[in-house]
Amino acid sequence: MPERTDYAALIAGHRVVIEMINCGDAGLPVLTQLLRVAQPALGAAAMAFVEFGPAGGRVIAATGAAEWTVGRPLPATDPATVCLLSGPRVQQVRTDQLTGQLTGELVARGLHRMVVARAEIGGLTVGSLHALYPAGDEDPGAEQHAVVAYLASCIAHMYGDQSGLPVHGDGPVVAALADGLAVVDREGHVRLWNPAAAQVTGRAADQALNQPLPFPLPPSGQVLDHRLPDGRWLRITSGELAGPAALRVVSFRDITDQQRRHHDRDLFVAVTSHELRTPVTVIKGYADTLTDHWESLTDADRRQAARVIGQRANELARLVDRLLSSAAEPGPGDDPPAPFDLGDALRAAVADLPAELRHRLVLDLPADLPKALGYRPSLATVLTELATNAGKYSPPGSPIEVTAGADGQTVSFRVGDRGIGIRPEHVERAFDRFWQGESGDRRRFPGAGLGLYLVRRIVEQQDGWVFLRPRAGGGTVAEVRLPRG
Repeated sequence: MPERTDYAALIAGHRVVIEMINCGDAGLPVLTQLLRVAQPALGAAAMAFVEFGPAGGRVIAATGAAEWTVGRPLPATDPATVCLLSGPRVQQVRTDQLTGQLTGELVARGLHRMVVARAEIGGLTVGSLHALYPAGDEDPGAEQHAVVAYLASCIAHMYGDQSGLPVHGDGPVVAALADGLAVVDREGHVRLWNPAAAQVTGRAADQALNQPLPFPLPPSGQVLDHRLPDGRWLRITSGELAGPAALRVVSFRDITDQQRRHHDRDLFVAVTSHELRTPVTVIKGYADTLTDHWESLTDADRRQAARVIGQRANELARLVDRLLSSAAEPGPGDDPPAPFDLGDALRAAVADLPAELRHRLVLDLPADLPKALGYRPSLATVLTELATNAGKYSPPGSPIEVTAGADGQTVSFRVGDRGIGIRPEHVERAFDRFWQGESGDRRRFPGAGLGLYLVRRIVEQQDGWVFLRPRAGGGTVAEVRLPRG
């Protein structure tokens, strides 16, 4: 580690980041580039950023020796999470003194120390920035601490702009950033209009002050959902302020996404009904044909009808499994996790795929792949969903590559396609239930929007994690990591 931070490299790299922002880039690409700039300037072995939401944190960007953590959840009860959220805003931590699972894996990889700074907006923690170092004679100094704190503040500013961040689109972080606040007098004229109010409504303070409230005012203590002329929805609450002036405080937030999710649920019912109706109609049609015209059909026609009935029945079974799994409570099942041969499990799962999908798969599985720890039967569902997704979003007949590998702590496999790819801001939303990308994708690529949601549930129940990334040259790569057996 250098005795001093390489400020020249840091400033030069930061200039590149600012230019990316000025050119319209946002979100994960900018955040990842900032980590790439910071790592060598700080003399760190790795950088990582954890975004916090309602249920804890998740690593959304990492570089260097920590790249393997991308997509890894950090539960709210993890000792590392408690330490990060309850200690000083900037602190140095020895990972070997924490008892969490993730920190244990960092120690096993030789990353014994980290400088961590929280990214905060108005006292609200949106994430934490980590500079990780191996064991050595010198601890990171005050300069490294100051730079990490500065970069965390820069990232917090990116969250404040809400351009591509947060990656997770709901929860208290977004709500706190999006809450508008107004104070109105007894005539209903605005006396206070905070910056968030201007952002939520699109009405600047000088346009709102001394004017009537631009939406209905609910009775004190009640909640009103109101649709603005531009189609967005607000959830409005109000209360009385003590004092002779008879002022009322009004808080409001944009709940358009929440309303959209309600719409998505309705869409899910409609799409699922269609998805169920299609195979049932085909099965019934071919079954009626066999029943009514058995004697007039050739043997080839009968075999073809039976083959189609079998294929459609398999589709129907997979869809029913998705529906049941999405409604079930999460849990690993009755059997404890056990070591299993990931290569054998993947080969067996490939054999059960539909023929048109199986013929597109290109396997590259090392013979000496170590065993994974988990639930072998679930791998068939995981691979089926990932391969089906890859096939749906890529040209017919194009290859789907399944590769595997391992490091000191995990065993992993990847499913890569050469299709339409995925936008960086969608790599996390793709795992939401019912989510299918842009609205046009629902027509171009029909489905119930449950596959990746189920994959993440299954993998994380086994203490693993899964994430997506754009594939170099076009397409998407889905990577699953499981603990070594």
